[in-house]
Amino acid sequence: METDGKVSILLVDDQPSRLLTYESVLNGFGWNLVSAASGLEALDKLMRQEFAVVLLDVSMPDMDGFEAARLIHEHPRFEKTPIIFVTGVHVSELDALTGYKVGAVDYVSIPVVPEILRSKVAVLVELYLKRRELRELNRNLAQANEQLAAANTTLQAEKTRELETLNRVLQRANTELEQANRTLQSEIAERTRVEQALKAADRHKDEFLAMLAHELRNPLAPILNAVQLIRKKPLTDPQLLWSRDVIERQLGHLTRLVDDLLDVSRITRGKINLSRETVEVADLVARAVETVQPLIVERGHHLVLDVARESIRVFGDPLRLTQAVGNVLSNAAKYTENGGQISLTARQVDGIVEIRVQDTGIGIPSDMQPMIFDMFTQLNNQAAGRAQSGLGIGLALVRKLLEMHGGTVTAFSEGNGRGSEFLITLPVISNETNAANGRAAVALDSDAGAEAVQVRRRILVADDNSDALESLATLLELGGHEVFSAANGALALESAERHLPEVALLDIGMPKLDGYEVARRIRAQPWGRRITLVALTGWGQESDRQRSGEAGFDSHLVKPLDLDKLTALLERLPVQVAQGQGADTTVGSSVA
Repeated sequence: METDGKVSILLVDDQPSRLLTYESVLNGFGWNLVSAASGLEALDKLMRQEFAVVLLDVSMPDMDGFEAARLIHEHPRFEKTPIIFVTGVHVSELDALTGYKVGAVDYVSIPVVPEILRSKVAVLVELYLKRRELRELNRNLAQANEQLAAANTTLQAEKTRELETLNRVLQRANTELEQANRTLQSEIAERTRVEQALKAADRHKDEFLAMLAHELRNPLAPILNAVQLIRKKPLTDPQLLWSRDVIERQLGHLTRLVDDLLDVSRITRGKINLSRETVEVADLVARAVETVQPLIVERGHHLVLDVARESIRVFGDPLRLTQAVGNVLSNAAKYTENGGQISLTARQVDGIVEIRVQDTGIGIPSDMQPMIFDMFTQLNNQAAGRAQSGLGIGLALVRKLLEMHGGTVTAFSEGNGRGSEFLITLPVISNETNAANGRAAVALDSDAGAEAVQVRRRILVADDNSDALESLATLLELGGHEVFSAANGALALESAERHLPEVALLDIGMPKLDGYEVARRIRAQPWGRRITLVALTGWGQESDRQRSGEAGFDSHLVKPLDLDKLTALLERLPVQVAQGQGADTTVGSSVA
């Protein structure tokens, strides 16, 4: 129904601030805006009056938006009442399908874009007015039929006149109906266009994240090289030692943020690949603690570890499982005031391993606990009066990674200032699988130990970033290697032919000839088939690794370069006899 001639719109959200936002956005159009703080209140208001549109929050306590929408549309009076869902989280295709099944006609994401919300509501109000006009026309037709029946009992001439009047009314109604159909078709076309634009925007977001990670990794590489060079030089000034450690810690934090950006992109597209192997839980916990130890020390926390003495093994990706446990520990360290206590226990219970992380931190408000593992969720540190730094994706990554391993993660807190407890569960592999995988691991370790021979290598380094080139070359020289440098792809190809290195570290994004083309041309030469080619780049996705392999690279290392990984790679290479044919055997570094 109308109130004072106004069309009524029902706004449903459990957060008063959002209701005020919707009212401010939709005010000024002459609509009667009615607010409801819950699904039950919304149903009560629907029973009392008619609404053109219902704007319904998805995430509400007691009764969520999906349940409220289902109950609304099950009532015969409201089965055609249009519903726009409002959501603050990413809407997957499955979520969208659920919404459409219960009667949603559209979604609006938070933060609300005023123009989009106004336009969507205006279109549905216009459709409501059209439907109301059609109902009025139907009533007019019914009245005309009654008049026709009455006239039929009196005068044939009057009957004819009434029929002519009715025909005119029908013609007008058909014209209006055709116009309504054209409007509806236009709206469907616009909705299709918007959906395509959203898909394109999502694709562009993933491309942007990959490009951003690459561009951030390029300057990170020479910074990390410079820090590693400083570590190889004696420092006596305590302030310089402290400054070096600060740079190294923050560099590691920035690198993890870059990796998290890429993980968000991979999760949304389902492209996280796992390299599974047998993992000892005690080793997993030790590696996770090692990654978070600098933050724990910096904040003066007391960490208590209680890991079962018996062997507990799981089957999974050790890097990703370390990332998951490390993220939970890092979360505990960040949200606990300086000098707090953090405990980690690991026990096997009924075929699963339970890893509990408890802290004495700021706790989790009860209203935030259901969404703590949602993407981009951050807690406010009430004591500090601010939100913690970071992207708010660490715990979301934890949940996704554990689900991919058949595990779970849950959180519990008694409220603000009462600390938190996170429980990670993973399935334990059987003793038979333990034994088989253990024998394979021992064999691999033995082989690796046999090949780990420290030798002096002839290495070509090519990078158009002069800082990255010079710092990496210096690090390799300090390691006792013979190094040749090239500042672009053409010089790299020329230097490789002249010096015949054992190893070539090639940046991908070089001018004149990129790393892929340099690798292909080296592999095309007889002398180039013995060279170990290593791609050194800021691009680290699976498609990038596949492309480097197709170009002829043996390995793919992502910037900023982990010197330990490069050292291990060089130690695994077989010792080659000096290649004297056309090689310049001058010792030291040269710029090609």
